[in-house]
Amino acid sequence: MTPKNRGRERRVIVLAGEDQNDCEILASLIRAHRPDLTADARLVRINDPVRLRRKSGPDLAAAVRTLAGKARAKALQQRADLLGFVVHEDLDGYTDSQYDRIRKALSEEFGRQCQEFRTAVALAAWESEGWLLLFPDAFPHVRPRWKVPDRLLGKDTGRLKDAKEELKRGLGLPVFRESDGPAIAREALKHRLIPSPRGSNRSYADFVGDLTRWT
Repeated sequence: MTPKNRGRERRVIVLAGEDQNDCEILASLIRAHRPDLTADARLVRINDPVRLRRKSGPDLAAAVRTLAGKARAKALQQRADLLGFVVHEDLDGYTDSQYDRIRKALSEEFGRQCQEFRTAVALAAWESEGWLLLFPDAFPHVRPRWKVPDRLLGKDTGRLKDAKEELKRGLGLPVFRESDGPAIAREALKHRLIPSPRGSNRSYADFVGDLTRWT
């Protein structure tokens, strides 16, 4: 589907995630880490929810085939080259041996089936909100009264269970909602916070590593 680049013709990066909020968070992260690519490539989303982490063998291969086919079709619809495909799913678990196993399986399957374009796996531990916690200074830019509690600062957020609930309890009023996530990511991008996380999360670092290897 993807012809060789000819000058500066249209290019797209296709995003797939659990929902629109997650894809909007991804978009800000990609723009922060790869401005060289996003300057002349559109970021577009496919609506199919990602459900891969519990699949293996032929079931995983079939699910990846379907998603990759949707990504190719989206690029065709946009009349653009498919520069890259970024896939998000919340792990609902820690960055442990299970995370290593699942990420390895997903990365290898996408590598086998998507050799003509770049791929990146965003397997967020525990969930996307764990990644947002790496940029605590973005929160008051969304809600001036919000302050990330000290107990959540500078931590390995991949070892934090249910970051979403921690934010709901810890930020104060108004209560954090999932739909606030994209605005937090956009503010982190706007204020150049994303390249310098406060704390760590191996699932985030692995995702950034995928993006870094795009050439």
